[in-house]
Amino acid sequence: MLKTKPKKQFNITNFERNLTWLVLACIVVGVMLGQLFPHFFLAIADIKIAEVNLVVAVLIWLMIIPMLLKIDFSAMKEVLAHSKGIGVTLFINWVVKPFSMALLAWVFIRHLFVSYLPVDQIDIYIAGLILLAAAPCTAMVFVWSNLCGGEPKFTLSQVAINDAIMLFAFAPLVALLLGLSSITVPWNTLFLSVMLFIVVPVIISQILRKLLLLKSQQTFDLVLKTLHPYSLFALLATLVLLFGFQGQQILAQPIIIALLAVPIIIQVYFNSMLAYWLNKKLKVAHCVAGPSALIGASNFFELAVATAIALFGFNSGAALATVVGVLIEVPVMLSVVAIVNKSRGWYESH
Repeated sequence: MLKTKPKKQFNITNFERNLTWLVLACIVVGVMLGQLFPHFFLAIADIKIAEVNLVVAVLIWLMIIPMLLKIDFSAMKEVLAHSKGIGVTLFINWVVKPFSMALLAWVFIRHLFVSYLPVDQIDIYIAGLILLAAAPCTAMVFVWSNLCGGEPKFTLSQVAINDAIMLFAFAPLVALLLGLSSITVPWNTLFLSVMLFIVVPVIISQILRKLLLLKSQQTFDLVLKTLHPYSLFALLATLVLLFGFQGQQILAQPIIIALLAVPIIIQVYFNSMLAYWLNKKLKVAHCVAGPSALIGASNFFELAVATAIALFGFNSGAALATVVGVLIEVPVMLSVVAIVNKSRGWYESH
């Protein structure tokens, strides 16, 4: 098996390191504000077109566009250089992960945990978990890849390919899995969500990327740095709004968050380790296998949150389920990074 020189390790930012704590803070603040100012949150919920909340749409754009600016779709030409690793990741992302999450949600939410959850929200929780697993991560993947010394060209090309596939496959895949779970799919809202939260942001980000790079790389980097705080604010503001609506349900049954986390955590470890093992069997270099495992396990939670709100509303169990994915993202993915780094000797052994 080909051994590769370890690549430079990059530090995770303070925001990324503390994301779990920030989400916990958003839970507390959101629940408190929801109890103190219920009419304010109801007024925000009514600002919508075709069931898509316009406030959330603006916040999601602020979140997603800076992340999509980093994506260079021309990197897809690198696919032949890393075909095995890309093949493994695509198999995990688009075949294994969505269906395994649907199965885990069915086992845990509909059966094992059913007596501990609100009966009228069971199907909606399952829908939220499916939405969380239906789209592979775009932004945080670069962080996880850096932390495990991943091959940057592979990571960039893999993310670009996933985003290109997502433009066409996200809506049909979600509709299929929701249909299998006997959940009615509001097609108009789903189509509008895909246009608003995938197609339009991708087009805007790629046009803006080309215009900025025409000026200079320095200009591009400066704009990214400038937009970064707004992106983080939009994420936190969205979470506060979500928990403002979810407050009553959380206060009534705080165990819900822990129960929803169980299938998500199992799914992350299952998919990451399966991708890692498949790469080893195919004798893929560790610097590709690491990010392949991490891309295979992580989720595009920003898109999941936005789509859950559009399809089922702010105060739905689907929105809460997607936010639980945000809550556990950092600690769980950092543990996967640690496993990948510590097992390098095993991975490169025959």
